[in-house]
Amino acid sequence: MLEKMGCPSQESEAITLAQEPMDTSCTPLRSPSAFIINTEIGAVLSVMRRNVRWGIQYIEDEDQIERSLIKSFKEIRREVFSWQTQWHTINPILYLQPFLDVIQSDETSAPITGVALSSIYKFITLEVLHLNTVNVADALHKIIDAVTSCRFEVTDPASEEVVLVKILQVLLACMKNKASVKLSNQHVCDMVNTCFQIVHQASSKGELLQRIARQTLHELVRCIFSHLPDVATPQVNEKENGYISSKTEGATNLDMLAVKVDESIGHTKEFLTTEPYGVPCMLEIFQFLCSLLTAVENSRVGPGLRSNSLSYDEDVPLFSLGLINSVVELGGASLGQHPELLTLVENDLFHSLIQFGLSPSPLILSTVCSIVLNLYHLLRTKLKLQLEAFFSSVLMRIAQNKHGAKYQQQEVAMETIVDLCRQPMFIYEMYTNYDCDISCSNIFEDLVNLLSKSAFPVNTPLTAIHVLALEGLIAMTNCISEKITGNCEVQVSEHAIPDPENEPFWKVKCESYENPGCWVPYIHKTKHMKKKLSVGSDHFNTDPKKGLEFLQGLRMLPDTLDPVSVACFLRYTTGLDKILIGDYLGNHDRFNVDVLLEFAKTFDFHDMNLDIALRVFLETFRLPGEAQKIQRFVEAFADQFYEQSPDIFANKDAALLLSYSLILLNTDRHSPQVKKKMTEEDFIRNNRRINGGNDLPRGYLSELYSSICENEIRMTPAQGAGVMTHDNWVGLLHKSRQTAPYIVCDSGEQINNEMFAILSGPTLAALSVVLDLVEQDDMLQTCIDGFLKVAKIAGCYQLDDVIDGLLVALSKFTNLLTPVSMEEPVFAFGNDTKAMKATIGVFTIANTYGDYIRSGWRNTVDCILTLHKLGLLPTRLATDTANDSDQIEDPGKSVLMSPPPPAVLVSAHSRKSSGLMGRFSDFLYYDTEKPAPQPSQEHLEAHKRAAETVKSCHVNNIFTESKFLQSDSLLNLTRALILSVGQNKNEEASVFCLELLITVTLNNRDRIMLLWENVFGYISNIVQSAVMPSTLVEKAVFGLIRICQRLLPYKENLTDDLLKSLQLILKLDARVADAYCEHITQEIMRLVKANARQIKSHLGWRTITSLVSITACHPEASDPGFQTLEFIMSEGTHLLPANFVLCVNAARQFAESRVGETSRSVKSLDLMSGSAICLVKWSRATSEGEEGEAADKVYQDIGEMWLRLLQSLKKVCLDPREEIRNHAVFTLQKCLTGLDGIHLEDEMWAQCFDLVVFTLASELLEIVQEKSTKEYRNMEGTVVLCVKLLLNVFLYSLPSLCRLVSFCKVWIGVLSCLERFMKVKIRGKMSDKIHEIVMELLKESLVVMKGNGVLVESDSVGSDSFWQLTWLHVKNISPNLQAEIFPVS
Repeated sequence: MLEKMGCPSQESEAITLAQEPMDTSCTPLRSPSAFIINTEIGAVLSVMRRNVRWGIQYIEDEDQIERSLIKSFKEIRREVFSWQTQWHTINPILYLQPFLDVIQSDETSAPITGVALSSIYKFITLEVLHLNTVNVADALHKIIDAVTSCRFEVTDPASEEVVLVKILQVLLACMKNKASVKLSNQHVCDMVNTCFQIVHQASSKGELLQRIARQTLHELVRCIFSHLPDVATPQVNEKENGYISSKTEGATNLDMLAVKVDESIGHTKEFLTTEPYGVPCMLEIFQFLCSLLTAVENSRVGPGLRSNSLSYDEDVPLFSLGLINSVVELGGASLGQHPELLTLVENDLFHSLIQFGLSPSPLILSTVCSIVLNLYHLLRTKLKLQLEAFFSSVLMRIAQNKHGAKYQQQEVAMETIVDLCRQPMFIYEMYTNYDCDISCSNIFEDLVNLLSKSAFPVNTPLTAIHVLALEGLIAMTNCISEKITGNCEVQVSEHAIPDPENEPFWKVKCESYENPGCWVPYIHKTKHMKKKLSVGSDHFNTDPKKGLEFLQGLRMLPDTLDPVSVACFLRYTTGLDKILIGDYLGNHDRFNVDVLLEFAKTFDFHDMNLDIALRVFLETFRLPGEAQKIQRFVEAFADQFYEQSPDIFANKDAALLLSYSLILLNTDRHSPQVKKKMTEEDFIRNNRRINGGNDLPRGYLSELYSSICENEIRMTPAQGAGVMTHDNWVGLLHKSRQTAPYIVCDSGEQINNEMFAILSGPTLAALSVVLDLVEQDDMLQTCIDGFLKVAKIAGCYQLDDVIDGLLVALSKFTNLLTPVSMEEPVFAFGNDTKAMKATIGVFTIANTYGDYIRSGWRNTVDCILTLHKLGLLPTRLATDTANDSDQIEDPGKSVLMSPPPPAVLVSAHSRKSSGLMGRFSDFLYYDTEKPAPQPSQEHLEAHKRAAETVKSCHVNNIFTESKFLQSDSLLNLTRALILSVGQNKNEEASVFCLELLITVTLNNRDRIMLLWENVFGYISNIVQSAVMPSTLVEKAVFGLIRICQRLLPYKENLTDDLLKSLQLILKLDARVADAYCEHITQEIMRLVKANARQIKSHLGWRTITSLVSITACHPEASDPGFQTLEFIMSEGTHLLPANFVLCVNAARQFAESRVGETSRSVKSLDLMSGSAICLVKWSRATSEGEEGEAADKVYQDIGEMWLRLLQSLKKVCLDPREEIRNHAVFTLQKCLTGLDGIHLEDEMWAQCFDLVVFTLASELLEIVQEKSTKEYRNMEGTVVLCVKLLLNVFLYSLPSLCRLVSFCKVWIGVLSCLERFMKVKIRGKMSDKIHEIVMELLKESLVVMKGNGVLVESDSVGSDSFWQLTWLHVKNISPNLQAEIFPVS
């Protein structure tokens, strides 16, 4: 039995061949070629002699053919060794021809043919034939011709399979040989043809042959298309029929496909046999591979009727897709450099990929997705709309389960989406080319929403798809994160919203799609327009008229509508309802008719068949059912088609009539109501003489008829979003002519912000949902890392709302915001991996992106409070920038930082006793101290994990580094702390928050005014509302003092405000003030000693002296209070005009205070006395540096301060204590008479006598007369001192007084006081001491006055009254004194 192609009989030989590697690479030739050829001749002859037919010597003529085969071998054998010296000149056909004759002979058996094929295989692989061999091209062609036409006698199936395997080996070896570049296109096609036939035959033979055949075909295709990058790029040819190629009518399996193989490859191109192989054969092979898909596709039911079960064989499409994938992988980007190949990819291949992508087989879907992924990587710039269609119609439909897909299909689709998202520039190019293209869908936004939605389990446990969806979102986030640079802020403000005065949206163009400086502003503009159009389309779909008016309001359409603008809106805007478009265009109003005409003009029908053009036109809207409307549509279409293709029709009427005829044919062929279908003859007959009285070509009409019959023109939109019908595909290919070029994004920094605005919300939601459901450590970490990536991007673009959302979402998983109701919260926290990771995430965000936190500080602070409550925070969580040496000296009384409560580990089995006996036992041992239960190892480990987690959070950095926070963030942090204190009923937590608030304030001394209002207002509320001592009040008071202590050295302009705040202390409730008075005074002393030179205003000193003064009567606080005052007044170091009177008054209060020893009162008087030196110093400084009115003003102020000093001393002169009283009188006299160098106006002395001296005398006399001697002991001595003060001061000030008009009044006042002193009674008796001192001092005074010429008989004062009045009063004191001083001559 003879067959075309068969093989050897030994089964063992088949197995041996199957085990031979298909790799034809070998080591270099080791033996001379002549010996190799001689060996192979011997091998063939040996096998031939074993055959009966060839082993017997025949004489008949009919046997001469067989004998000639042996004869030819023998002839070569005789000459082969003689060729060794000139082997490079020997034509290889000479020694190949006998082997090829055996292969092509019908009479040879399978073993003989197999050995001959093995010999040829050996010649090729051992490079007997190589690139430099003479006439190698012809030799290879001869080999291929012989092998592809191999014929032999089949003896058994096993031997046949062996021969088929050897045929495959030889063909593959030819292609892998370096000389294969000499092969012609035709021979390459023949090789593929032969391999495919063997693949077809193998389907009915053994599994091994099937696998070898398919693998060989794969290798052959790989070898062929790996040569494509080396092929020169040809000139661009016009696409046949404008881009639409016919699809092969195929069968359902390889049997029927094989019948048409010869018609599929290599029969249409005459030039296939001439030049070395290149694009022509690749085009034929690629087209054939695509036709395999088409054949399988056409053998199946339509997509709408397809069931979910595998109702067809997966084998053929998987095999075809595998071959196509090899073509794409090896052809690479070179496919796009050859228009014919690119056309196949754009049309036939991609259409089939979309159709097979919706198959119910996960294997097919996976292969299709792999091909698309490769095409995206290699040819995406050429396949913009095709990729959009695949993403929308296949990937997203299946991932959303809109196709009724199985779980496995959803998983494959989701994996592909995630793989795409992992490509470095995928999301940028999706956003740039689709979301920012007015005529395309929002692929990036749709993908984000799909992934986010798919990450949400709905009443189901978490599955791999949910995790994949999350990984996709994280991959997108990583892409944006990796593109972030340091100038994010500049990028945010660089691209503003385009000016509303824009050109029409359908005319917006980009000057250069390769220059980011051009296309970045362009896509910002188009995206802005697209958003407006999207809203407008929604309004249009509700009410077309209002929709157009709305777009006019948005300035997307002109104020006065014109047909062109409305037509372009309907033509290029996505999302419009096609039914409403058809109704609007079909309206009979004149304006609508004009819009329809302009709408038709937007189409490009050049180089299209009429049926294709009609499909493109009708695909953009739904054709109304009314005859008049249909007529208007067809007329508009026919007019435009004729104008663009005038060579086909004689006039417009011909195009109109044929268009009508096609619509009628479409209805007739595809309407179930029409029982008798129109035949091709009927269609041709109906269209006779319509072309200007002549017939259209029959072939042209037949082609139109076939096209309509094969593919219905759908008059209604396909059901379901994303369904890709044939008409949709035709419309897509037409649209690809006009779409904007594909923009390749080399970097995405300039559009990161806009993309992240779309991505952040869905990503955050998905992360939160998945984190809530997962427990595995790796997934937990993935979610936390996702949060941190989002935070990084949000921080870069200063998106505080996103950062706040992150903190709010993440803090919920810390379990720190819920009330601590568990008996062992630390144990629970330490065993909760999710809570610990979430806690680390919260504080990582807070520490890293704190500048952009606003409301999120509230959640962060709440977490900190809970950690403090659990005792997991360090003893000193945060400190300010001051050195430790500045802290309070007494640690036992430190109120500026308190440690948190220690975390107590409670044993799990520690429980209260229950039951009667238990309570009785507790009662018996009530006073017995029970040992604390020892924590278990598990508890210790949990506590250790919790502590390490909190340590890694670096909570303290939030507050110690708060000085670097932006102002808004810092303000919100302080508000969060204040709110937490106010709403926390636990005083310990409130105290902790207050400490943090004070720490933040101290660390931000340069921005204290930003915080001061809130901080002081809150502390003020605490202080003024306190009625009893408490830790919170204590922290508030001393925190306020601490703020002043730390800020005064650096903020001179705020000194008054800071010191004024200390007046809060004066408003403390008496019980509260008494409890903290000593400590307050100590802190005030530290403040004054450190900052006395910074305090210069009267207001500031008034606060300080007020705080010091109130301590004068406090047993514990008086000492530090006096030390403070002493520091200020000693030697006048820190006395200023601003604080002189205040300090004097404070010293007076200490002098009058009976708390403490008397010596302190004496020291107070000395301080007052010593302060007068400052007056002298200031007076002298004024005399040296000031003149005129300024000097007079200073002198006046000095005089007033002096007078206030005297008045204060005068008050102490009335003290009940003798020592203090007398020392005060002495000090007063010193201040009156011992200040040399002070400049005082004359009138000041008159005031001094009226306000101080005379008042003191009167008040002392009142005390002597009215007070008990027990209360005021030894008043006699004080009166004596007062008399001395009176007359000494008078004599000291006499030069100034005598110049006053009121001198007489002052003198009479002195005499009146002396009269009263003379009359005073001590213990009921007149005092001799007083009398003596009065007489003595009065006489001395009169003598001085006489000597100075003040008191003379002529009365130089101006009248006789002074002389007379003087002696009138003197006589009341001492009648004989006048005669002694002024004796009569």
